Amino acid sequence: MHTLLIVEDEKLIRQGIKTMVQRCGVPIDNILECGNGERALEILKMQDVDVLFTDIRMPKMDGIELVKAIQELPHVPLTVAVSGYDDFTYAVEMLRLGVREYILKPVDRDKVKEVLEKLNKEIMEKEESSRQDWNIGCQQLKYAILNEKLTDTERDLIIRQYGKTFFSEEYLVVCANNTGGEMGTAHDRPYIYLSDVVENELYITDASYLPVLLREELKNRYVGVSSLHFGLEAIKEAYAEALTARKESFYLCKHVTKFEEMVTRKAAVLHLEESVIGQIVQLLGTDKYEDAIRQLSRIYKNAKLGGYEAGDMEKGMRLLLDGILSTYANILETDRREVKSFYEIYCYGCLEDLERDILEWLLHFCDTLNSRFDDYKNKQKIQQAVTYIKENYDKDLNMAVVSNHISMNYSLFSYVFKQYTGSNFVNYLKEIRIEEAKRLLEDTDMKIIDISGRVGYENEKHFMKTFKAACGVSPTEYRKNMQFKEKG
Repeated sequence: MHTLLIVEDEKLIRQGIKTMVQRCGVPIDNILECGNGERALEILKMQDVDVLFTDIRMPKMDGIELVKAIQELPHVPLTVAVSGYDDFTYAVEMLRLGVREYILKPVDRDKVKEVLEKLNKEIMEKEESSRQDWNIGCQQLKYAILNEKLTDTERDLIIRQYGKTFFSEEYLVVCANNTGGEMGTAHDRPYIYLSDVVENELYITDASYLPVLLREELKNRYVGVSSLHFGLEAIKEAYAEALTARKESFYLCKHVTKFEEMVTRKAAVLHLEESVIGQIVQLLGTDKYEDAIRQLSRIYKNAKLGGYEAGDMEKGMRLLLDGILSTYANILETDRREVKSFYEIYCYGCLEDLERDILEWLLHFCDTLNSRFDDYKNKQKIQQAVTYIKENYDKDLNMAVVSNHISMNYSLFSYVFKQYTGSNFVNYLKEIRIEEAKRLLEDTDMKIIDISGRVGYENEKHFMKTFKAACGVSPTEYRKNMQFKEKG
């Protein structure tokens, strides 16, 4: 409950009722009080009151006169009469006039609590019903705005249901980017608010409130404003004007564009060629991706100067995003959702916001793309290096020889080789040589010195030392152990 008014000429009784109300447990935002009916009527004319407690016998204007007078007000509060036993006949008259409850003096706090709980429940149910009716009306309004095939019967039905509620006076439609807000109730705002109308929000208001709307709710937003219209039947035209002005604000990065003040510009002299968009998409996958970014930046710059029609830009952006999604489908597993968010162009306030996010994402995407490509090229080169080592392990081989063979920087080769093989170059070469030496010791009668040279060791002692460190036994002992194993 928002506001309760207590009207009682006896101050002690009035303050006693106020205390009971405060302690009854029903949440009330504001409790007002006064001593006579005339003052109460002044208050009720200035502000809405949900519940009125009024005495019957008062100077200047009694309770019955007050109740009769408030029936002419736009908002009639739920009224409770407070009377003594001698005033019971008057209380009956007040009930006939619409008073909801009466409380006998001396006032009982349990009775006050009971009455307020009952009236508060009624107020809340009424507000919920009003909220639902309002939201249904807003949905019907969106339907009327967006449905291209609205029949005359449907239009007439909506006008009969909501025309007087929404459009009894001239109005403007204001179009802004969608922020994901909630629809308000009739009591929440002095305007109609429609969310999610094709990437935009709509505000329907009278001309007098427009400056306040732009200064407060729409401060620093990029909006389009229709010309004045009257009647629900004109809502589609008003929306079209507001949307046209909104797109002008979006591309020119201008905070407020009024349809009636739009200067008729010369027809856009530039046309966004599909082939240009296709080139940009292809360049993104090469080491010339910065050229693609520069081309796209020039397109955005021309758009901000009014060089393209809105529809041309919309089509161009769709082609760009479609091309990225189809060309780089295998790389975009985790980024597809972010790419799809860019399709909703007008969810952004202005083109600068969209440009910033797209270019930032594209730079990150191209870095990732080129990094993956570099990894692929490095992997191919290391595979070539491994093949070369296996074919030439018996020669005087070192990392410089192999890195030069595959044309890779020495330091980069060292890092990438270990990354892909799990071992540094020296150990990898040694493992290949030792494995071949073990095979020769097992399968042939070659002398140790010959095996040493066959696997790339010019110095027999170096070979024997390396073999023992790797296998735990000398080459001769290894051969003997393998012979025992075969006999066993």
